[in-house]
Order: sequence, then structure tokens, then C-alpha cells
Amino acid sequence: MSDVTDSTLPEGVKRVRAALIAAGHPHAPVMLDDAARTAQQAADALGICVGQIAKSIIFRRKEDDVAVLVVTSGDRRVDEKRVAALVGKIGRADAEFVKARTGFSIGGVSPLAHVQAPVVLIDQDLFRFEEIWAAAGHPHAVFKLHPRDLPALTGGAPVADVVQAPVQA
Repeated sequence: MSDVTDSTLPEGVKRVRAALIAAGHPHAPVMLDDAARTAQQAADALGICVGQIAKSIIFRRKEDDVAVLVVTSGDRRVDEKRVAALVGKIGRADAEFVKARTGFSIGGVSPLAHVQAPVVLIDQDLFRFEEIWAAAGHPHAVFKLHPRDLPALTGGAPVADVVQAPVQA
């Protein structure tokens, strides 16, 4: 794992880094040695529990084709009905839609620095943790933050109950 300051960084990581600097965020993106395309891979690389990974899930709002970003805990599944109740009917977003609306490829979608501003919802379950990590614009890049930082970093996004109930073991 290494801090990112190199001018040869992928464009998405540069955008995220610039947005974090502009927001006065204290933690810069870091590059992982291996790709972390899934929450589990990212958690394993960072030595943390999978719930501490802030997944960025993109949906397509049907009425206007706007991207809907749900930032959720890595150990939770988004409840699409709950999301739709808050933002309108949604559908799945394919890789082309995700790249066009966010500027990021699936597996590296950051919660900030999108090329087109999405509608954003933040999963309240992320607040179980003091420290979380999110993708920083590339499958090898992540950054550290506190859940309470997310609303400001995402333009005032609301915190909501947008996940399925956890399965009890």
C-alpha cells in the first residue's frame, strides 16, 4: 500500500484526490498492491472487516436516466424498494452507464468526484464504524474516512435506511 502523489496516477484517482484536497479531507488516496474490485478483497487488503468498506452502488433512475449512488456498508445488500421509495423507480446500471455517469469503472467507483452529479443516499449502517474505507476512482485505490464525513463529501447527501435486514446467524 502506498500514498498517491505520482503524476502518472489513473485519471479517476487524480479526480478523487483533487476533490479530497478541495474538501480539506485529511486522508489522501492510497494504492493497494492488488485490485480490490469487491468489498471483501478491499477488506482483506486493508486488514479490516468487510463492513468497514463503503461500497458505491450505482442504479439508473428510470424517469430521467440519472445515476443514483447508494453508499453502503460492505457487509450489507441494498434494498432496491427502499431506495426507490426515496428517489423514484430505479433499475440496474450496466458498466457503460456507470462509466459514462461517474467517470469510474465498476470496482473503483468513488463516493465523490463523479463526472455527472448523481442522486446520493448514504446507508445508516456505515455509522456502526469509527473508520471506513472507500474506493478512490480505481480498483487499486482507496481512501480512509469517518462515516460522518460522507454527507459533506457527497454534497449533503442524506443518511437513510436503504439496506436489507441483516441475516441473523
